[in-house]
Amino acid sequence: MARHLTLEERDRIAQLQHQGADQQEIAAALGRDPSTISRELRRNGSGGDYHAAQAEQRAKRRRAERPLTRKWDDPELGDAIRRGLARQWSPQQIAGRLRQQHPNDPRRRVSAQTIYTAIARSENSRHFAAFLRRRGKRRYCRKKAETSSAARIDQRPEVIEQRLRLGDFEGDTVLGPPGTGGLATLVDRKSRYTIIVKIKSKDADHVHEKLKQRLRELDAERRRSITFDNGTEFARCHRLEKHLGIQLYFADPGCPYQRGTNENTNGLIRQYFPKGTKFQEVSHAEARRVENLLNDRPRACLDFRTPSEVFFEEQLDSDCD
Repeated sequence: MARHLTLEERDRIAQLQHQGADQQEIAAALGRDPSTISRELRRNGSGGDYHAAQAEQRAKRRRAERPLTRKWDDPELGDAIRRGLARQWSPQQIAGRLRQQHPNDPRRRVSAQTIYTAIARSENSRHFAAFLRRRGKRRYCRKKAETSSAARIDQRPEVIEQRLRLGDFEGDTVLGPPGTGGLATLVDRKSRYTIIVKIKSKDADHVHEKLKQRLRELDAERRRSITFDNGTEFARCHRLEKHLGIQLYFADPGCPYQRGTNENTNGLIRQYFPKGTKFQEVSHAEARRVENLLNDRPRACLDFRTPSEVFFEEQLDSDCD
């Protein structure tokens, strides 16, 4: 399904363009189709220049001015959906029934997700949600962490244990109240360089995709391994080994001290986002601002150099491999 560019992605486009990257390179870095980047630069750029904030405002203005056509507003289709809800049919059942009745007319069909969205956005959302079995609350299916074949923390080589090289991260999450999203955090063991990624939920596929997008920004030599917590949100991150060549390890259950660097950093992050923070109200820009503040803070363990200085300025030691 097509999705709009985010402010975070637009910020990355501006950075890469400033660095001289062409459209093909930008598309590869973002995991987007080159035509998407070309269209974005053409429609939301300004005289050859591209600025993320201005591009975001232009895109929002264009969407606001665009006439909104929704299947829900079609009288015949809307009536069919309302009748189904009144009979306490689930959105999946309504959508399936419409597909059965109108197999050759896509205008008379609608997806279950569209029905859920329409209910949530309706002025009478509480009225319609009352007909649903779970009163409009989608069931959250916990995914079993697929870590049985992954390396355990006691299998990490000495070079990681002794913090002898850059690119060995520890990973975890900082979460808000249920349903409000959170942050996925990665911290380099040697430099304490921190990556903060806003996530909408603990869904394993979503967490994997968001981390993959950010890790693609790093050179291969600075993304060597990650030691994750055993949370189900990391159940799909084994794909990072295939996609980015990152070696994964998983800590033992109930042993947060095995990722002490990450736990300490999450404590620092909580100074900016205390417990109870609803992360759907936190922008990607705000998360990136806190990331920059932490990475530009001198650390005693680094002889008062900053994590950014150590992570990006220190010469990589190939002898540590």
